[in-house]
Amino acid sequence: MRWVSGPGALTLRATARELGMAAPSLYRYYPDHRALVQAVVADLYLDLARALEAARDRDPGAPTGQKLAAAARELRTWVLGHRREFSLLFGKPVADAGTAPQDPSHEASWRFGGVFLGLMTQLWKEDVIPPPAGGRGETAWLEQLEELREHLTEDVPLPVLRVFIEAWVRLYGIVSMEAFGHLDFALADPEPLFEQTLYEVLALLGATWE
Repeated sequence: MRWVSGPGALTLRATARELGMAAPSLYRYYPDHRALVQAVVADLYLDLARALEAARDRDPGAPTGQKLAAAARELRTWVLGHRREFSLLFGKPVADAGTAPQDPSHEASWRFGGVFLGLMTQLWKEDVIPPPAGGRGETAWLEQLEELREHLTEDVPLPVLRVFIEAWVRLYGIVSMEAFGHLDFALADPEPLFEQTLYEVLALLGATWE
């Protein structure tokens, strides 16, 4: 679902009007505003996940690093073509747009995240990820990754999971800053910066660039 007025306008009444329905009729499908938002969030995550999966699988014989680069570029393409939808998913301007384990959109959000997590896990299996350098407060935040590791199908060591998180923060950060216009003050075309960041992310993961 796309909307002109932004995610804040995602109400049962507005949605019913867009679909040419009476608002009471929509209650047969969504009992309240939260259910509506969760359905939209799940649908958007699935759309994004399918786009990333298609990019990842476009060349089945490509090295894992190239598949990761293809998925990263597709993430940027999707986000820049769906800025308002991206705001709903990641900016959380609507309180009900959460993806906690009890939320209906949780599984869809994990399918999206699983694309990058799966590729990074594959790089770990290929034994190409260099060991991370120590850092300030490392133990304190490294221990927090134990909960995340419990959700993984592979027993990824905490130091490697740390590299995963660092790589994702860099990738998500550059895409998010461009999507929300936070690079406009300096760059008319942020794509070269994105490509440089992607290069650094792949190097962090020990992945083949080209």
